[in-house]
Amino acid sequence: MKRASTQLSRGLTQSATSQVFKSRPRIKIVEVSPRDGLQNEATVLDAATRAGLIASLAKAGLPFIEAGSFVSPKVKQMANTRDVLLSETLRPVLQDGKTVLSVLIPNMRGYQDFKNTMQSLQEDGVDASRIEVAVFASATEAFSKANLNASRAVALDQLAQVAQAALNNNVKVRGYVSCVVKCPYEGIVEPREVASTAKSLSEMGCYEISLGDTIGAGNIYTLEDMLSAVVGRMPLSQLAAHCHDTNGKACENVLHLVKLGVQTVDSSLAGLGGCPYAPGAKGNVATEDVVRVLEENFYDTGLVQELPGQTHEAALWQKLQDLSRLGQEIKGKLKSEADV
Repeated sequence: MKRASTQLSRGLTQSATSQVFKSRPRIKIVEVSPRDGLQNEATVLDAATRAGLIASLAKAGLPFIEAGSFVSPKVKQMANTRDVLLSETLRPVLQDGKTVLSVLIPNMRGYQDFKNTMQSLQEDGVDASRIEVAVFASATEAFSKANLNASRAVALDQLAQVAQAALNNNVKVRGYVSCVVKCPYEGIVEPREVASTAKSLSEMGCYEISLGDTIGAGNIYTLEDMLSAVVGRMPLSQLAAHCHDTNGKACENVLHLVKLGVQTVDSSLAGLGGCPYAPGAKGNVATEDVVRVLEENFYDTGLVQELPGQTHEAALWQKLQDLSRLGQEIKGKLKSEADV
C-alpha cells in the first residue's frame, strides 16, 4: 500500500479512511523510560515512584515496558528494582494479562537476585509469568569493558549463562546490541561486528534483538547498511530499532528502519535517558514523537483508540496529550527530588 500523508487522509471519505486504517502495519512500541530512561538521570527515585510510573505507562496503553535492572549497586537509580517489582502498585499490572515487563540482567549474580524476587512474587500468589529478562552486549571491545567490565567474549559467555538460566525457568529473553553505528571510544563500527554480536544473542535464545544507536550517530544510510548486514545473519522480524536523538535524527531514522521492515521500536517517555557509559548520548527518542511520526505515516502503534464518532487525528492528538502530561509529571518528580 502506498504511503499517504496526513493531509491526504483528511480528504478521504470516512469510509475510505476507515479502510486505510484497518490495513495499517502494526508496530510494537517497547517503552524504556523506567529503566534505560531513569538510569541516566542524576536523581534517584524511590521504589514507589518508579512503580507508579510503570503503572501509569501500562494504563496509557504501553504493553511492553522495561521495569528496571539487577545490576551493580553503583547504578543507584536501579538499586531498588526488587522493591519496585514487589510493590503493591504493580500487582494490577502483573495480573492484567496484557503488560509485559522486562529487567536487565548482566550476569549470574544479577540473575540470582531476579530469581529470588520472582520466588517472592510467587509465594505471594502473584503470576510473574509476564516478566522477561533482558541482556546487553556491545559491538565493540572498548564499550563492552566500560559498560560490562568485560571483553566481548567474556561478556557474551556471561550473558549466555543468564539466558540459559532464564530459559530453563521458562522466562523469555530479549537481547540488545549497543553501539551499532559508532562507539564513543572506538569510532565507526563495522556492520559485520554488529551482525556477529546479534547472531550470538540469537543463538543463546533471545527471541528479539534490539539494535541500539547508543550515541545517536546514525543516519538513514549508515543504519540501513548496518541492518542489511544483520539481516544477512538472522530474520528481519526478530529485530528492533533503538535510536538516540543526539543529532535530532532519531524520528527520521526510526521511520526509515520501519519502512525497511523493522516491526519493533524502543522509545522513552519524554526522551528520558541516554547511557551512563556513552559520552555524548543525549537521550532516547521520545515515545510521544515516535507515536506521532508512525501514526501520521499510516502505521498502527496500537496506542491510538478512536471513540465512536471520533476521527483518528483527534484520537492521536488526545493520546499525545496524555503521554506529554505523563512525561512532564515524571520530569517534575525528577526535578523536585533533585531540589531536595
